[in-house]
Amino acid sequence: MSRRMGCAGFLYRAFAALALAVAGFPAHAQSIQLALPVACEPGRTCYIQNYTDLDPSRSARDYKCGTLTYDDHNGTDFRLPSLAVQKAGVDVRAAAGGRILRTRNDAADGAFTKSGREAVREAECGNGVVIEHPEQWETQYCHLAAGSVLVKPGDKVDLGQPIGRVGLSGLTEYPHLHFTVRHNGAVVDPFAYGVRPESCEGGQSLWLAALRPKLEYQERAILNAGFTTGPVTMELIEDGSAESQKPSAGSMAIVAFVRAIGLKAGDAQWLVIKDPLDSVIAENRSPPLQANKAQFMLFAGKKRPPGGWERGSYKATYVVERDGQIVLRKDLELML
Repeated sequence: MSRRMGCAGFLYRAFAALALAVAGFPAHAQSIQLALPVACEPGRTCYIQNYTDLDPSRSARDYKCGTLTYDDHNGTDFRLPSLAVQKAGVDVRAAAGGRILRTRNDAADGAFTKSGREAVREAECGNGVVIEHPEQWETQYCHLAAGSVLVKPGDKVDLGQPIGRVGLSGLTEYPHLHFTVRHNGAVVDPFAYGVRPESCEGGQSLWLAALRPKLEYQERAILNAGFTTGPVTMELIEDGSAESQKPSAGSMAIVAFVRAIGLKAGDAQWLVIKDPLDSVIAENRSPPLQANKAQFMLFAGKKRPPGGWERGSYKATYVVERDGQIVLRKDLELML
């Protein structure tokens, strides 16, 4: 959830310029090759929550004609699994070598979540950095942690050089880096540079070749999953409490939980726990979703029986089904 840097020195042309980026530019994909702008492992320690919106109308679609974006979204959101991970410190890195054009480093973390949109007016990007690269390319990095920016205007930076840390500043509800690429002043999608507005195929990847398999498009993903000892909320997952309270033989309950992102209207979910004797002890079936969900949490659990817990392996299985087919699955195991 981010926009361009909002105050003097950070204003950019309206999102309508994206139409120029995807329709009118000749392909110069070799002009810039991008490294991962976050010190993380895609699909394990970070996930792409949103892509650039390539629909010039009030609708939205990502470069695969999917749902992983929203109207006017002008970049790629690299999301961390939780605030606990963010607070441990995750570097933001220059995706390519260049010169620092602009920075901000004094926006408070969490202002939007505490006080709403007015608290971040004209500073939606939060703490951020804009880097100028050769041949009229720019990259922008938003939502950095307060006080974490390591560079200043005029500095030269190398590819992969740390420039700050992922934070929660500006217009965002979860810890992530909002990463925007521009060429000749207009937004482009680094996953499909030069793609036609009406197409879901084609375009050129601006990512380094070795990185592309790690950034393969995933319609849905599991952000968090594990066993805990009581009812689960989004807040407990976000602050790391749910994953840190692992059940033991003396626990009053065994609970399995999953938080998924990118779920679609029509997806049905099921979470089941089996004891060491392969008997179902808890399950939670969610009816088909009525709308797309940026994130969704499901948990199931059982209180400790009078005789205590059987010793051995407890297994949980989470599945997402669509049209009778399993489209996402996660298996978990707890040893008592």
